[in-house]
Amino acid sequence: MKKVLAIVLGLLVFGVLALGLGGCGSYNGIVGRKQAVDSQWAQVETQYQRRLDLVPNLVKTVEGAANFERSVLKEVTEARASVGQLKVTPGQAPATPEEFARFQQAQGALSSALSRLLLVSERYPDLKATAAFRDLQVQLEGTENRISVARQDFNLAVQSYNTSVQQFPGVIVARFGGFTPRPYFQAEAAAQKAPKVEFNFGKPAQ
Repeated sequence: MKKVLAIVLGLLVFGVLALGLGGCGSYNGIVGRKQAVDSQWAQVETQYQRRLDLVPNLVKTVEGAANFERSVLKEVTEARASVGQLKVTPGQAPATPEEFARFQQAQGALSSALSRLLLVSERYPDLKATAAFRDLQVQLEGTENRISVARQDFNLAVQSYNTSVQQFPGVIVARFGGFTPRPYFQAEAAAQKAPKVEFNFGKPAQ
């Protein structure tokens, strides 16, 4: 009887230790994936900030073009100001879908405004011929590509993290550790698509 009791007790102790070690391993894995999400988010912030820093010089250069549409410049300036007012803790991705949606909406509005500005600039050959404008345009296009890559890498990190907090045994550890799934970047086809502008240049109407 004592031998059986000892075996049962040993199995219970072994089970508790196994669960404890498994829980620790799962917790550490979740922490590591959360840090990876924040690390990738920092890359996203860096690229968005790079774009934000280009806007004043771009606006200043475009303002020098005679009769350039002021409404376009106003749209870009207001969109940039809206991005600047976002309340996001540096180095930490927005934790709720609502916060993430506000961030993405503001950035999407700036993307749309910049797309419109570059499209309208096609009407001004003298502006396009200036070295300053061409350099800013190249920098902006390069930054948009970096933003796209950074967003993709962030989404991959979020996918790995979300999987770890929703699968067993991570879901149990996440519940007690306060880990919750993170939102992804979503496609913004409408925000990224440049508005259609017709250029007649004096051609007779069809």
